Amino acid sequence: MTQKTEIGIETAEASSVTTAVAAVARLEFDAEGVYLNTASSGLPPRRSQEALQKVITQWRVGRAKAPELDMALNAARSSYAGLVGMEPSAVAVGGQVSVFAGLVAASLPDGSEVLTVAGEFTSVVFPFLAQAGRGVKVREVPLERLAESVSADTRLVAVSAVQSADGRLADLDALARAADASGARVLLDTTQAVGWLPVDASRFAYTVCAGYKWLLAPRGTCFFTVQPELTGDLIPHNAGWYAGAQRWDSLYGSPLRLASGAWRFDVSPAWHSWVAQAPALDLLNEIGPTALHTHALGLANRFRAGVDLSPGDSAIVSLPTGPDVGAILERAGIVASIRSGRLRLAFHINNTTDDADRAAEALSSQVSL
Repeated sequence: MTQKTEIGIETAEASSVTTAVAAVARLEFDAEGVYLNTASSGLPPRRSQEALQKVITQWRVGRAKAPELDMALNAARSSYAGLVGMEPSAVAVGGQVSVFAGLVAASLPDGSEVLTVAGEFTSVVFPFLAQAGRGVKVREVPLERLAESVSADTRLVAVSAVQSADGRLADLDALARAADASGARVLLDTTQAVGWLPVDASRFAYTVCAGYKWLLAPRGTCFFTVQPELTGDLIPHNAGWYAGAQRWDSLYGSPLRLASGAWRFDVSPAWHSWVAQAPALDLLNEIGPTALHTHALGLANRFRAGVDLSPGDSAIVSLPTGPDVGAILERAGIVASIRSGRLRLAFHINNTTDDADRAAEALSSQVSL
């Protein structure tokens, strides 16, 4: 029995999806060697490089026009909204995760309890720890116990959908049920998820996602989703002209005249980053969340099988490291990263089965350490 994937082909098995995505990758990416470091920084597709080069040339000769650059940002906002199941009006844009996490942290009543995961990425945790002077308490639990640890005292759960250090996935179904039962809100960081893992942002009070990893943008793009009924609970502490109801008529003076919906939380953009972000999101949407997930997870599990590991549920693979791991990576032409003392590999749209096989051949010795 065949199934139709989101890249518009008929396939009888998951490997056909990987083959189709790899054909796209050959047109869009030019990595030297085996690039397995998307969890640190994604590679730009060719279409993003060309768009960025065009506006840089316009900038150099004095023909760049800011309102026209806004078109790319608006396109990126709409594309991202489509990826995560939200309306564009519920998506704010900025540059960093911590800026938006800070808005949520500042909105908490004095003495609130925030539940998070031990070893969580600091951009998700620091904004809440910084509220200690108001009595805000941060409670850390193991990832596997997150949902069961939500209590009647928990005001907010702040957690990543996929852990940055090792790629472990939070049980989002269990978390959503626990939060609904207790009345707690969830701030979900999807930076290591959206782009390879399907995420429905409508299930959570807030989500935040930096674009320079799995969304294949330069540093400087970030998305923040807010459930419409919660917009009034957040004070737009970072409001500037770009948060205005009419941006180009909000440059000077009072009164306060903010945009409706989540756009009131917009932060003045690094336009060139958004010029590159928009076509990258077009590419991801053309392939579709299901096919992206099938491709990335399939390659990660192909690598796992090649080094005698059990299949996993993440596109990120974490391995022990020995003293010679740097030399092994260099000889094999593999780009990866070390996090929490372990080797971290990330498989994405730019990767092929050959990448997975070459990495497995080079790194099999690390698994037994």
